[in-house]
Amino acid sequence: MRLSPVGALRHSGNLFAMALDVFRSLPRRPFQAREFIQQAWFVASVTILPTALVSIPFGAVIALQIGSLTRQLGAQSFSGAASVLAVLREASPIVTALLIAGAGGTAICADLGARKIRDEIDAMQVLGIDPIHRLVVPRVLASMVVAVLLNGLVSVVGVAGGYFFNVILQHGTPGAYLASFTTLAQLSDLWAAEIKALVFGAIAAIVASYKGLTAQGGPKGVGDAVNQSVVITFMLLFVTNFVMTAVYFQVVPQRG
Repeated sequence: MRLSPVGALRHSGNLFAMALDVFRSLPRRPFQAREFIQQAWFVASVTILPTALVSIPFGAVIALQIGSLTRQLGAQSFSGAASVLAVLREASPIVTALLIAGAGGTAICADLGARKIRDEIDAMQVLGIDPIHRLVVPRVLASMVVAVLLNGLVSVVGVAGGYFFNVILQHGTPGAYLASFTTLAQLSDLWAAEIKALVFGAIAAIVASYKGLTAQGGPKGVGDAVNQSVVITFMLLFVTNFVMTAVYFQVVPQRG
């Protein structure tokens, strides 16, 4: 497939237009509650275990790096606060986004792509059924809800893993580690992480749905669409994370 600036702009515009259609269709009735529950359960079932397993080494690496750095600086009492900040602000939303895009997003793209090449989407449009409202909106909402819940899971597992590796392996002080949680961290950090996870879940589901609905060329086209959806989602997630983090530091005063 040849790539051109015009084609890239066209696809970007179509993706943005579809995102607007999705948010415009959110309040429409009837709400597809059964489809939403099925998709939320499916996305959660394929992401909970990998997310929990990935969050453990993330928390461990952060705890080991920060513990070593604070020990060199003679500030071991701040190791807990720094670890919690790193896990809560950045590691949790990023891990959640990667798993939602890599596991849930690929499944959404493959499902919609298979429907597209079987002409089910065209048949729905002929019958007067809007595929955006019937198929895409429940999947976007399910990904957003599951992403928020997974972010909480990653935060808990990451902080617990960081505590274990800092206290057990680096012989840190448990009391100082726990007491320093609130030294630098604040409740707004948790809310910012949850908002990030919410936005990341929406981006992953919208990109996956768009690539699935525009898949062409049979089964090979569906496979290509799945690969493209993962790459595009990762790029958008890292750019969005940078923008949201910059805005957060400008809006929310940090503790000194």
